[in-house]
Parts: sequence; structure tokens; C-alpha cells
Amino acid sequence: MKNQANNSSRFLVMCVAVLFIASVGLVAFAPVGQTSNQQPAPPAEKTVEQVQKNIKVLNGMPQAQLIPAMNFMSASLGVRCTDCHVNKEGKWDFVSDEKPEKNTAREMIKMVLAVNKDTFRGNTEVSCYTCHRGRTHPASVPELPVPVVTPQPAAQETKPGETKPAVPTADEILAKYTAALGGNAAIDKLKTRSLKGEWLTSNGLTWGYEVYQSGPDKIYVVLNTPKQGVFERGFNGSEGWEKSSRGVRALGAEELVVLRRYPDLFKDIKLKEQFSRLMFGGKDKINNRDVYVLRGLTTDNRRERLYFDVKRVCWSVAFQIAQR
Repeated sequence: MKNQANNSSRFLVMCVAVLFIASVGLVAFAPVGQTSNQQPAPPAEKTVEQVQKNIKVLNGMPQAQLIPAMNFMSASLGVRCTDCHVNKEGKWDFVSDEKPEKNTAREMIKMVLAVNKDTFRGNTEVSCYTCHRGRTHPASVPELPVPVVTPQPAAQETKPGETKPAVPTADEILAKYTAALGGNAAIDKLKTRSLKGEWLTSNGLTWGYEVYQSGPDKIYVVLNTPKQGVFERGFNGSEGWEKSSRGVRALGAEELVVLRRYPDLFKDIKLKEQFSRLMFGGKDKINNRDVYVLRGLTTDNRRERLYFDVKRVCWSVAFQIAQR
């Protein structure tokens, strides 16, 4: 299965991304004999400007989001890190402003932030990809000839005595989804789960991944890369370790902050409680299968769309489309 597998999810994607960001590894669980039930309060995550130098427009962004943001911009414009950053004889100088493209990128970031703030009330409706679409220069005119728009099929008229099919509500779709998973009683008994699949990166590489969860806060992730080998990482709720070809090491406090966010066993199962607003958004297709679309606002003000297989009423994929 590829990215859009039946179990691909916000949780799984974030787990793999976190694994990649920090250059990944193996988790050793808490030492045997540790009996304290009190967990130390997680340290506050540092912002980009607290960790990196010469930060001018990304101030306030959590450090863990820096690399994903850079990768997103790279994929949106179809460029590499070296297009903006200096690399001499294999040594990176990310602080340097030698390349004018770096300052251009800063101005573009300011523009995008301003558009979203002033026009879309702070919601992330516009991004680099909105205009660039994988090119360094946005297209200013449409490609000719203009493609012929396929007309939408006309709505079938209701015959006398017939009624139009009722549009399902968000609650009805979620209820069927819960039933497809075995019902609330079965879900409440869930103690472990595993997910496997492939992750297609922005530069065309395919990485295999495995995610294993146990209890409310234990997680073990394996990432198979074609060039750097196998990376493993694990977390037991308080301690984490990482293993790669470089060896085994304990995870630092800032890395643990990131891992604490994603081990929720019910993240993509108990959906209703994660949204402050959820409504029916029509029908769509994924891999030639009809799906119901739900549009919602999460409790932390992230706008998302959820897709449910119409025939199996089984959740297919969810993705974040905007963040306030």
C-alpha cells in the first residue's frame, strides 16, 4: 500500500515525519524496577530562533517544525536546499545570507503570512504550492489550448412517488465507522495496534515504515530508507532511545517533546471528540472509490477533511488542510 492506505492517517504520517526529522532510532523502554507513577512535566519546546541563528521571519515556530517547513517549500518550488543555502565542499553554512535566493524566500514567506492573516483570518489557505506548483516561477498565464471542462452530469429528476436519497449526517457516518471497527465496547478494550505501509517522499523515494503502539503512551517506529538503512525509534512515555547505523543514543528533552504529541492510541479511532465542529461535505473519489467527505475544525483549531468509503463505511484517509 502507498500513502493512502486504509490505515494511513494523520497520526501515522506525523510519526514517520518525526522519525525522519530527527534522524531516527530505537527506543528502549523504561528500566525494569522503575516504580514511580509520577511523570515529570514535559519541558517546553524551544522555538526556531532559540536554537538556530539568523532567523528573521520564522520566529515563534517550534524547532521541530523547521525541517518539515523547509521540505514543504523545497517540494512546492521543485528546488533543493542548495538553491538558498550555502554548501562549500560538503559543509553547510545555514547562517549565511550569501545567496540572494534566501532573502527572496524570506520576502515570499512574509507575503504568504500576510495574505493568510489579512484575507483568511489567520487560516492557512495559501501556501507556496498554491502558486508555484513545483516550479520556481508561478505561471502567469494559462497553458493553451485551455483544457475542455468535463460537464457535471445532470441531476436525475425525482419521479412522482419517489424521494431523493437522504444525505447522511456527520453523526451517522461516524456511527457507521465506529460500528465497522467493532463498536465502542471493542474499541475501549483496544490495548495495542500496528500499522505498516510505504511513504513516498517529495523527491520520489519510497520508504517502508512500521508503527507499533502499546497502551496510551508507548510507541516503536521503524523506517527503512534506500540509502541510509534502517532507523528505529521508541518511546515509553517518559524515556526514549534511537538506533541507526551510527549507533544507539538516548533522546534529548526537545526530541521527547515531539514524541509526546503523537502516541495517542485512539487518535484516528475516536474521531468525534477531537472536533469542535464537524459537518457533511459531499462526496468525492479516492482510487476510483466513492467516499463521503466530512469537514471539521479540531479542538486545537486545525481544519481537516475526513474521507469515508461509501460502501464499506470505513475511514480511508484524513489530512490537515489548514492551521489557524
